[in-house]
Amino acid sequence: MAASIYTKLVNQAIKAGFDVTDRSKKSVKWLRERYNDISKASVAPAKFIDQSDRKRKRGKIGRMYMFVYDPQGKRELPFYDRFPLIFYIKPTEGGFQGLNLHYLPPFLRARLMDLLLETEVNGTVSNETTRLKISYPLLIAASRFYLFKPCFKQYLHTHVRSELIYVPPEEWNMTIFLPSEQFKKATKEQVWKNSRSTL
Repeated sequence: MAASIYTKLVNQAIKAGFDVTDRSKKSVKWLRERYNDISKASVAPAKFIDQSDRKRKRGKIGRMYMFVYDPQGKRELPFYDRFPLIFYIKPTEGGFQGLNLHYLPPFLRARLMDLLLETEVNGTVSNETTRLKISYPLLIAASRFYLFKPCFKQYLHTHVRSELIYVPPEEWNMTIFLPSEQFKKATKEQVWKNSRSTL
């Protein structure tokens, strides 16, 4: 089952213009090995975050992370993502800002990713120090980044229920297609429809 799902995901990545190199094949293997844990909502966060070599107490600007989140005021929210996949934008008082790519359907994630990669620092996704040079002022100033709008979120440290799991640059392209979103109070299709309505 997992292999067929990942074949589909890889094909989507190729259609979106990603070069499936040996590096990204390694990423697919890494993701496939974890698929059974991540795809089960009841165990995904607990098992996925049990990776001591990737755990971070705090994020760094322009890096990608996954974590478990329980938002403030969740009863009033129309929906929320329990397991965000973000690019870390900046620390704030008591928390941080991030772009949660789960709020876009995969084909729009790919389009936004292409644009974000134009801000890449150090120029190669195989470099551990690679990051995106992104900020809220940059995103709102450039019309080409309009897809970021439904993804921009504020997170509070007191509501983060795990350490941040660092996703290295060589795994970005495949990770954005991983079906790890865990929306509560709405289906992913409903969330994506709402996101498209805000663009």
